[in-house]
Amino acid sequence: MSTNKLAVLNALDTARTQWYHVTAIVIAGMGFFTDAYDLFCISTVSKLLGRLYYYDPANPKHNPGKLPTPINNFVIGVALVGTLTGQLFFGWLGDKLGRKKVYGITLILMVICAICSGLSFGSSARSVIGTLCFFRFWLGFGIGGDYPLSATIMSEYANKKTRGAFIAAVFAMQGVGIIFAGLVSMILSKIFLQLFPAPAFEDDEIFSTQPEGDYLWRIVLMLGALPALTTYYWRMKMPETGRYTAIIEGNAKQAASDMGRVLDIEIDEEHDKLSQFKEVNKYPLLSREFFQRHGLHLIGTMSTWFLLDIAFYSQNLTQKDIFPAMGLVHKAPQVNALREVFETSRAMFVVALLGTFPGYWFTVFLIEKIGRFIIQLVGFFMMSLFMLIIGIKYDYLKNDNKWLFATLYGLTFFFANFGPNSTTFVLPAELFPTRVRSTCHALSAAAGKAGAMIGAFVVQSYTLDEDSKKIQHAVLVLAFTNMLGFCCTFLVTETKGRSLEEISGEDGGVGYYHDTEMSSRPTGARQSGRMEAI
Repeated sequence: MSTNKLAVLNALDTARTQWYHVTAIVIAGMGFFTDAYDLFCISTVSKLLGRLYYYDPANPKHNPGKLPTPINNFVIGVALVGTLTGQLFFGWLGDKLGRKKVYGITLILMVICAICSGLSFGSSARSVIGTLCFFRFWLGFGIGGDYPLSATIMSEYANKKTRGAFIAAVFAMQGVGIIFAGLVSMILSKIFLQLFPAPAFEDDEIFSTQPEGDYLWRIVLMLGALPALTTYYWRMKMPETGRYTAIIEGNAKQAASDMGRVLDIEIDEEHDKLSQFKEVNKYPLLSREFFQRHGLHLIGTMSTWFLLDIAFYSQNLTQKDIFPAMGLVHKAPQVNALREVFETSRAMFVVALLGTFPGYWFTVFLIEKIGRFIIQLVGFFMMSLFMLIIGIKYDYLKNDNKWLFATLYGLTFFFANFGPNSTTFVLPAELFPTRVRSTCHALSAAAGKAGAMIGAFVVQSYTLDEDSKKIQHAVLVLAFTNMLGFCCTFLVTETKGRSLEEISGEDGGVGYYHDTEMSSRPTGARQSGRMEAI
């Protein structure tokens, strides 16, 4: 370790795990719970919106009402557009104003817009969908800010031995949010179904759509405000991270005081050493020196997150269309409107509970043992393998072996989360210097959301009409994007067990790794590590 290492940073890196770390995980994690709930609950009610507002009795095919493809894609994808914009804006703001100052703003925005998503300015289809899309854009804008801020705050609070597990635990709350999106929709739709029974669409096209369903989708969306609201007070009580206060604000005394209080230790102020530390690390983001040191890492984190989210969000947002092919739900004409919501939510809940949720926590428990690099490589490879099998044998699986279909589909979720969906969130919070950490994480996350938008606006178009050939082609394309992600993983490096300053070169070592460390890392990691050498 360099002699330029500040005492406050060393104290953070070596502090034993304390109750405050657990509190920080819960506070930051509830933001991700809310994020996931808000982003994915729309999939449980989007078909209900079609039945309520787009049923055409003159349709010669006599099919239930369905959101037109462009409108469906926009309803599902508009929050992703907002998320991408919010990530870039709040990520940059987090480096300029501080993590804590911006953290509360994102939460307030999420609460207000989640509530307003259930309101309508008018009763026509156009006004209802227009209002929904407007507020879901701004909901996504707030959600976007949570990505870089939560990751950065957790990485800067954690000690170096458990940092990866702590950041992954924050992100794992996304899995809990996805489960609750299905669970809440399932419970509420079942209650509504008991109170307002109706015949199936094929028995009565008009009365199969219960008008009370108009309340159901609004309640489901508005409940997304509750978890964010409960954690606002605790977010505001969190002090600014010691790394931001010391390195960016240059206030060693305040950093030592804040971190000494929350970690229950005494820390020296070290004003002189802080000046030396800042002098070594003053190059800006848009500089030749930054790209020489961190350019490949930034390309690696952006490209892997982009490729991962094409597949991950395609899976999540289109599962409502794939469930009928898997036999997990009935065909639309065979059920009424509320029954369709119940069956879609139930299938989403089961897949999330058995496939999605375990993968997150496997990452939490194993990331400090296996490392980020290996988990990401294996995850991309296994996702690609299972999607390739599904794509090649789609007709057989759909018609003759639905249980194998469901198992393979669930395994793609498992290895997404015990794999790149978790590690692409962790790595950008560790690889970059403190003064641009939030911005670099935001750039990586925004690249991911660009991939998610491809899933929402392009891939989803192939699944809406449940055409087997189109779905088959879409799955094969996703298998290919996952393999590209596998290759791009070699642009990033292993960060396990090292301090943030050692990884980024901020400690005066300028990213230099001892030969023993270099030889113990994977080939791709060693290659990218050399880019940081003096």
